[in-house]
Amino acid sequence: MSARPDMSGRIVCFGEILLRLAAPPGRLPLQVSTDTAPGGADTNVAVSLALLGHRTAMVSVLPDNALGRGALAALDAHAVDTSGIRLRPGRMGLYFLAPGGAGGTSEIVYDRAGSAYSLAEPGVYDWPALLDGAAWLHVSCIVPGSANGPAHAVPAALRAARAGGVRVAIDASDCSSSWNDQRPGAAAPLRDALRHADVLFAAPHDLAAALARPELADPARDTDAARAAFAAFPHLTLLAWTRRVQVGADAHELSATLHTRTKTVTGGSYRLSGSVDRIGTGAAFAAGVLHGLQCGMAPEDVAGFALAAAALKHAIADDVMPASADWRAAAHAGGFDAGH
Repeated sequence: MSARPDMSGRIVCFGEILLRLAAPPGRLPLQVSTDTAPGGADTNVAVSLALLGHRTAMVSVLPDNALGRGALAALDAHAVDTSGIRLRPGRMGLYFLAPGGAGGTSEIVYDRAGSAYSLAEPGVYDWPALLDGAAWLHVSCIVPGSANGPAHAVPAALRAARAGGVRVAIDASDCSSSWNDQRPGAAAPLRDALRHADVLFAAPHDLAAALARPELADPARDTDAARAAFAAFPHLTLLAWTRRVQVGADAHELSATLHTRTKTVTGGSYRLSGSVDRIGTGAAFAAGVLHGLQCGMAPEDVAGFALAAAALKHAIADDVMPASADWRAAAHAGGFDAGH
């Protein structure tokens, strides 16, 4: 855990930057004025890694208005390189968050149609230039039926990364609901995208959807799911997922598993209660994994560090986890009350 981060290459994140509109606990977004902040999975990864000392860059399209420029300024304030973000006509993509209470599940409503990001043509991204000198490209949740711009831009980014020797990390967590009800063969674009991944964040139910093998969603077949992923995706070197188990009205257990082609390791587990905000835990986990890999940590330490990041995010409001190299030490072992 004493290794220093590798600063030799940038970590480039690509995706939509959203405006988060969150109601206080126990209230609905339209019942009371809401807190606003920029968010989005890839944005959260870029900021967390920047706070850990890495050179990160965000590639996206924002509306050319006060909201877009405000989001741009927020990223600049965290030392994220925003030179790859374009300002274009359109609106800001939104998501509305109603936090769950008494152990209930938070509800998220997305409002993204017609956003500047969704309307942008694929040609707005010069991928060889955007990825020049990059160590990693990170993209998340490749969803079917996206607008034409993102639907074409993501495969182009992945092909450019592979051609340029840039390692690819894809977060496909919780994408399965978008693919399971599609016609036969509809998951082929997702499968094609995942073939570019060096690192993949995907749980067994995500892999079951991507590979059109529903039997792999059975928790008893975790090992089979991992083997199937490594067989299907030739560049894959690391597969990671977290698992959440409800153990009480306001308590759950969070664990993590990492698979390489030769071994499986776990990051332990945390029993959490009193969560302040679960949104962004997946991004905190992904940032922890990428940080560990850049530091040259052993797989066991990568798993422990990343899981501690995800656990501690439960105690932080807003999307982004204020990153710290002491994540694991701060969370220690066992459990904690995120509300105190």
